[in-house]
Amino acid sequence: MWHSKDVYYLSGSTGILAEDLGKSLLCQFPEISFNTEKIPFIQTEEDAQAAIERIQAQSTGRFPLIFSTVMNEDLIRILDIPGVEFFNICDSYLKELEVMLEAKPIRISGTARHLDDSTMGKRVSAIQYSISHDDGSRLKDYDEAEVILLGVSRSGKTPISIYLATQMGVKAANYPLVEEDLNSLSLPSAIVKNRKKVIGLSTTSQNLHHVREKRYQDSNYAELATCTRELSQANQIFLRYDIPVISSDGRSIEETATQVTQQLSLSRLPHL
Repeated sequence: MWHSKDVYYLSGSTGILAEDLGKSLLCQFPEISFNTEKIPFIQTEEDAQAAIERIQAQSTGRFPLIFSTVMNEDLIRILDIPGVEFFNICDSYLKELEVMLEAKPIRISGTARHLDDSTMGKRVSAIQYSISHDDGSRLKDYDEAEVILLGVSRSGKTPISIYLATQMGVKAANYPLVEEDLNSLSLPSAIVKNRKKVIGLSTTSQNLHHVREKRYQDSNYAELATCTRELSQANQIFLRYDIPVISSDGRSIEETATQVTQQLSLSRLPHL
């Protein structure tokens, strides 16, 4: 068994897809240490030759793994050589689709990432909206929101809102449930009138305590009892207003954001 392995992510575009898929596969082998490098924008034969020469110089004899989304067949021939383990993520599927669809693929990398003006405009608008409506700002504009995230302090509202805007083009506002809301078990009218757009974010008391303790050590705000009380009050609010709840505990920002869009049946833009 290999104890370490060199890994290269090659792409004719940004390399995000090659890296994401490669990482999702390699994480299934936690006992092996992987040394990784991304080489994006391989668009000419010179680029491909330079990439493979770099790989050979750094990893000769180690049979490095190459995850590639390069689609140009001439470039693939340069990259797929003896001495490397070449995984071409797109090529085999393209060949199968070519037969099934009875059509020739254009084989241009990054085509899915070429956004038209209207798509880019929607994404920029979503980012601007989410930034200006962070942490309970400008409640009067909540009618324009596509999603409103509610939760106690440090429950993950801001990073999820920003992810929804930057990666999915969703206008996301977020509102922190403050002491007044928690004690009265009520919500501002601007949120109540937009209740069908609202998602409650929850977590465990232990996780919230851990997160708060990192920033405000030994404070009443971070005490486990405070976290338990606030989460209980928040859940009572969610129940009172029939607000769906998503737990962020143990989930990544990406997973939680995807759950939000699924819950509200929101469409999403393609990734950059």
